[in-house]
Amino acid sequence: MNQMLKKASSVCAAAVCAASLMFSGASVVMADSEIDEATMTQITMTAEGLTQTIIPLSDEEIEAYLKTDDEFTLSAMTAWDSAKEEVGELKEAGKAEVEFSNHQYTATVPVDFEKLDADFVYVFEEIEGMLTPVSASVDVQYPLSTIMKNAGLNTLMGIGTVFVILVLLIFIISLFKFIPGSPAAAKKEKKEESPAPVAVPVQETVQAADDTELIAVIAAAIAAAEGTTTDGFVVRSIRKINRPRR
Repeated sequence: MNQMLKKASSVCAAAVCAASLMFSGASVVMADSEIDEATMTQITMTAEGLTQTIIPLSDEEIEAYLKTDDEFTLSAMTAWDSAKEEVGELKEAGKAEVEFSNHQYTATVPVDFEKLDADFVYVFEEIEGMLTPVSASVDVQYPLSTIMKNAGLNTLMGIGTVFVILVLLIFIISLFKFIPGSPAAAKKEKKEESPAPVAVPVQETVQAADDTELIAVIAAAIAAAEGTTTDGFVVRSIRKINRPRR
């Protein structure tokens, strides 16, 4: 393993040195984001060469490269290690396309694989007068069905998370009434201490109303029997007389 690590470090250092030497004599002439032909050719050859070197690496070689301190090598190996199982076997590598923006060169190499296609993207910067690769990534080209499926799963996960949080908040708020000194607990105690409403004596009111009607009827009967009106007398009380049955 130590020998493999040494070999990996040596190969990595040689690749970086070769790329640096390749760009050391290049004169970059740019106008309105245009790239001169010499720089375009050198970036294209380097990007395609790196792609053809990275793809055939075995798992042991990738693991050895992942232990290096070089940032470019580490980013390239990390990106390829995470995408290797998804894309499958190599079918064909395309020609690199180079763009210049924000003082950086971005080279994209399209590659066709057995399962999914992918783009190897390399970023070059001018460091101390030399163009040097600083980062690498592997963008897997997922089909539309996979993208929609992932989007739907992410949406469901987000909605589910919000729902669970709301339920948890409702449960926590419901427990406030059991905490001494909380507004909910004070409100509950006040409600328990409030006196019960006094029942209204409805029966007595109904009885009084019935007696008044009975007095009016009796007064009218007496006035009719005496041939007079109810203004001449007043019925003040009614008393039941218990008579023996015959």
